[in-house]
Amino acid sequence: MKKIKLGLAPTRRSIFSAPDAIKYRKLTQKRLEELGIDFVDITDINEEGLLYDDNDRIAIKEKFRKNKIDGLFIPHCNFGTEYECARLAKDLDVPVLLWGPLDERPDENGVRLRDSQCGLFATGKVLRRFKVPFTYLTNCRLEDPVFERGIKDFLAVCNVVKTFRNIRILQIGPRPFDFWSTMCNEGELLEKFNIQLAPIPLPELTQAVEKAKAEKIEVKAVIDYINQNMEVKIKEGEVENVAALKVAMKHLIEKYGCSAAAIQCWNALQSELGVMPCAANALLNEEGIPVVCETDIHGAITALLAEAAGMGENRSFFADWTIRHPDIENGELLQHCGPWPISVAEEKVKLTYPLAFEHPGSLTAEAKHGDVSLCRFDGDNGEYSLLLGNAKGVAGPKGMGTYLWIEVENIKRLEAKIVEGPYIHHCVGIHKNIVPVLYEACKYMNIKPDFYDPIEEDIKAYLRGE
Repeated sequence: MKKIKLGLAPTRRSIFSAPDAIKYRKLTQKRLEELGIDFVDITDINEEGLLYDDNDRIAIKEKFRKNKIDGLFIPHCNFGTEYECARLAKDLDVPVLLWGPLDERPDENGVRLRDSQCGLFATGKVLRRFKVPFTYLTNCRLEDPVFERGIKDFLAVCNVVKTFRNIRILQIGPRPFDFWSTMCNEGELLEKFNIQLAPIPLPELTQAVEKAKAEKIEVKAVIDYINQNMEVKIKEGEVENVAALKVAMKHLIEKYGCSAAAIQCWNALQSELGVMPCAANALLNEEGIPVVCETDIHGAITALLAEAAGMGENRSFFADWTIRHPDIENGELLQHCGPWPISVAEEKVKLTYPLAFEHPGSLTAEAKHGDVSLCRFDGDNGEYSLLLGNAKGVAGPKGMGTYLWIEVENIKRLEAKIVEGPYIHHCVGIHKNIVPVLYEACKYMNIKPDFYDPIEEDIKAYLRGE
């Protein structure tokens, strides 16, 4: 995962202490360095390294654009010049983080060197006038744990937004005829969000598979990886087809400049290659390149957002909501034919046959238990939203394919939410709490966050630093 780069634009106002503002600019830079944050400062723009003058603001804008910042951090070091903050944020069009150091006790004469909290109130209002969305990190000390948490969460928000604004998905074949639920509006995705598709026919994929086989070297490396990390239950020639399919898809993703793929997956592919693509998908998913089933474009978008929110530290998995748990009232089975990355599994995966198909090339393994986040980007009739929530992995009956029994707060409420839409039976899970990050990122993506449990106030409290 590439580092996210922040533009650091500390601000002050003339009626409060400039030396104290400079002091806190230096302390903030030092703290960011301690946290390993990649940032661009403005110490070369003026003697103070602070934003308060309009001519300087233009130079700062040019510097930040040249350095291709992913987010703008505006510490209010004594009060802040709210209109300069708003002008800069409007010009740069990246996520914005407001914060100010907690103000000290007034001296014995009632004198205050700073009024940072008051400045934040002013800038928040002006940003709203400029229609600039922003994130607020609570007024706190640099050493407070909430500061570190807030900065790192904001980096993840920037990563989600950066990912969302640069999505291009390789569409391998049309959706299967029976899957009307996975249809998408390609033109609308481009018009609304600049999400681009790169559609290719299945023969282009099969030709790439044959080329990979002929060149041998990469395919052999994948076969070796499979034999070392999986319990192989299929024939040698079928393993070669799985490996060649993985290599071919990766080359096509790179060729068309994509970051994810959605594949038709059945059933024309089986007559050409004799295997299911599930294990090949899993191999790419393990590398952080989401490949989803049944040409589910919205599913691929969801997977990219989940991976970005997790900052590449955990692999996501693409799942079906399938059946209720037979013993746990609010339990549900997340399952798919076998495309989950092997790092998600709690046991050695089997390369074998799927649940509902005759061809080999699927993985079987139960996923790790523990806390998971679940999400789904979807839309219809011109409106888009992001379903969000939490669950925990629980014990349940043995399954086939890649699977995880989960428990949620209220399965009936969740079930109704999916049926009533705009969602379908697909979701993306990840073993990390990414819900607050995705919720905050929605304001920058112009997408409605939608919870399947009533946790919005809890998420807001977390983001406030409570």
